[in-house]
Amino acid sequence: MNPAAGTALAVLLSLVSATGYALAAVAQSRLAAASPVQGGRGALRGLFARGQWWAAVGLNAAGALAHVAALHYGPLTLVQPLGALTLVAALPLGAYCAGRRVTRAEWRGALWTLGGLVGLVAVTGPTAPGEALSLRESLIVAAATALLIAVLASGRLYGREHGAGQAATGGRGARGLGHATASGIASGVASALTQTLTAALALELPGDTPTWWQTALLAVLISGFATGGLLLSQAAYQGGLAAPLAVVNLSNPAAAAVIGVALLGETFRAGAWGWLVAAGASLVAARGVVLLTKGSPPEAAPAPEPAPADSTRARTVALETRPVPSPRATGPAPNDTTSPALAVPDPTGPDRTNALTAPEPAGPDRASALAVSGRATA
Repeated sequence: MNPAAGTALAVLLSLVSATGYALAAVAQSRLAAASPVQGGRGALRGLFARGQWWAAVGLNAAGALAHVAALHYGPLTLVQPLGALTLVAALPLGAYCAGRRVTRAEWRGALWTLGGLVGLVAVTGPTAPGEALSLRESLIVAAATALLIAVLASGRLYGREHGAGQAATGGRGARGLGHATASGIASGVASALTQTLTAALALELPGDTPTWWQTALLAVLISGFATGGLLLSQAAYQGGLAAPLAVVNLSNPAAAAVIGVALLGETFRAGAWGWLVAAGASLVAARGVVLLTKGSPPEAAPAPEPAPADSTRARTVALETRPVPSPRATGPAPNDTTSPALAVPDPTGPDRTNALTAPEPAGPDRASALAVSGRATA
């Protein structure tokens, strides 16, 4: 295949990848808006039982495969910036599914975020072939990432909500951005560990040749971080679509860049100027995230289901037909043949009518009640 055809195919596959990721993000956002906010195993069981969740998983997998294929036919400097189009594609798709239009603030935020992301990718040097983390470095990165994700997911960095109003607005948005950051970091680390696993399978891993259980451990870590990133992104979309998606797209390459610079000896292009460009691009992207957070309307929560009319009517009928005991009646039920005689108050004044209209006892108590009634009449 000639270079021009390879570049064209890489661009096409990159667009397919961005569309797949955008559709998956919209599906996850709609699923998060329609699902109650809860935690624990019950939430996971309810999530795994939804067909919309598995559709989002399939779309994410399709986007990842298209991205890998695009990297096979085109350079990283071309494919990575095109992957940032996920945010631009997700905005109109999400607005269409929600039955509204994209606001100007959302478009401005998306353009700011896209510019910052492209600037970061442009100054990030590609990894040289054969460069990968050693097994020891992989375990250290995995442990440090797990601790960071635990802190981000627990909400300790942005505090707890106080009051119902704050929990529904600022607190929920902060939780979403924290989960989105953790999701992007998990996905970035999974990509770095995938590179290590590929080198291990090709027997090109730095250091000693890994054993089978070390290779299996890498595969387990990759699966764990990839699955965790997907679940964290689902939790992030409880606070909306645009801002969490922007944070996921930013934190993913940022985590990969930190690993490359700190452990693989990589650096930004253009030396010191590259570091300045990266810092400026980070500020631009942060400005975009702020605009998306303020300009995105909240997802409409599903209306609570009304109580069934039949059950309400049954309760009303039961209350109407429930027998009301006499306010003066005490002691056991009058039809109990083993109980003592019914206590009758002094039949003077208004109580005389109550005594005459008291329920007629059965059995031996009938004679006692008649005797009392006869004395009262005399």
